[in-house]
Order: sequence, then C-alpha cells, then structure tokens
Amino acid sequence: MEHFPIIHTNFWDAIIAVPTVLILTQIIKLLLPIPRVYIPTVASVLGLIFSIFIAHRFNFWAGVFMGFFYANAAVGVYASLKTAIITYRHSGEKQSNKP
Repeated sequence: MEHFPIIHTNFWDAIIAVPTVLILTQIIKLLLPIPRVYIPTVASVLGLIFSIFIAHRFNFWAGVFMGFFYANAAVGVYASLKTAIITYRHSGEKQSNKP
C-alpha cells in the first residue's frame, strides 16, 4: 500500500506563493488577451509551476497537491477582494442618495 506524501507547508507558503500566483495572473491578464473563462486555468498552471519547481521541488506529488491549493487560494482572494470593493462602492452610492 502506498502512503500519502508528507507535505511540509508553512506560513511562508501562504505569504509568498498565493500572492505570487495572484500577481502573475493579473500581469498575464494585462499583457495577453485571455478570455475571462480561462483565468482560473492560468492561475492553476502558475500555482503548479510555482509549487512543483520552487516550493516543493523534491516531492512531485506534494508539489501537485499544493499547487492546486495555491491556485485556488489566489482565485478566492481575488474574487473576495473584487466582491468587497464592488460592495463598498455601491454602499457609498446608496448612502449619498438618501434624503
């Protein structure tokens, strides 16, 4: 029976990997005309590249596993920030329209 890989992750993965994937995804969005539907795929590829070749380069399966976490965390951070900013902007409009 094969055992699951031991994945050593720490605080620095969240501080470095997720923002790196988020920023690189945004840069790619600005530079290339990629349809919005494919942006999560771009984030997944970047997360896998970062995880397999940098963060967990000595354990392939741990790199794959954590790469998807980095990508999904980056997409989630972007979505929550975008929603919060839109909500904040609309709440300001509603308050200024009150009699």
